[in-house]
Amino acid sequence: QVQLVESGGGLVQAGGSLRLSCAASGRTFSRYWLGWFRQAPGKEREFVAHINMGSGGTYYADSVKGRFTISRGNAEITVYLQMNSLKPEDTAVYYCAAAKTAGRFNYWGQGTQVTVSS
Repeated sequence: QVQLVESGGGLVQAGGSLRLSCAASGRTFSRYWLGWFRQAPGKEREFVAHINMGSGGTYYADSVKGRFTISRGNAEITVYLQMNSLKPEDTAVYYCAAAKTAGRFNYWGQGTQVTVSS
């Protein structure tokens, strides 16, 4: 059973930084994509970034490109999202997700709240 557990959310001022972590278990994830999505109040969930756990290849939403960095831990069971230059519009619940097939994220964590104050 796949389990994804996020941590690292919190309250930060605009311009600050946070690092989110996602601990994955229940599979050998070397052939999976792990990604981050977010959902702000009253809005639909949106893609933030993903990483291929085998190749290390990454992809970002335009809204976070240059500010956020997704990376994997050495054991390939942890994924990080380093968020710099945070803006109030980055406020959302951030979810870790896993996909065995590219683009088909069907495993989800419970989410972690990120709040950026102006």
